[in-house]
Amino acid sequence: MSFRGVNSCNVDVKGRFAIPTKYRETFAEIADSKCVITIDTEDDCLLLYPLPIWEEIEKKLQALPSLNRKVRRIQRLLIGHASEIDIDSQGRILLPPILRQFAKVEKKLMIVGQGNKFELWSDHNWTENCQEWLQQGKDMQKEGEEVPDELSSISV
Repeated sequence: MSFRGVNSCNVDVKGRFAIPTKYRETFAEIADSKCVITIDTEDDCLLLYPLPIWEEIEKKLQALPSLNRKVRRIQRLLIGHASEIDIDSQGRILLPPILRQFAKVEKKLMIVGQGNKFELWSDHNWTENCQEWLQQGKDMQKEGEEVPDELSSISV
């Protein structure tokens, strides 16, 4: 299972959007058409996981020492905002209003594959951030900044 690519979709007045057809079967097979959506703690986007993948992450989060303030912050945000959602027979997901508001999702949504999950971005935030990330890459090249060791062994 690997989610990849960028897909644009419409969000209806009820806050529903359709998972791209090519991924619906994967959700049906590995997650019984159930998913979890939560917030990203660093960007104004949402994270969408097949339920079994989320359950693994949630166990790891819960096992962390909650007396550590930084850990507690992440636990509160990720687990606290996590919403278990069924994908309906038409492949649609209903985004809870509080999550739509967090990610500033209105009529257009960008679904961005990230391997074991999707990021859900408002069309505006995605476009704005992409431009910024591309500029950062150009700036790093101009400044002679080295590629992190973790990336230097990958040929792209």
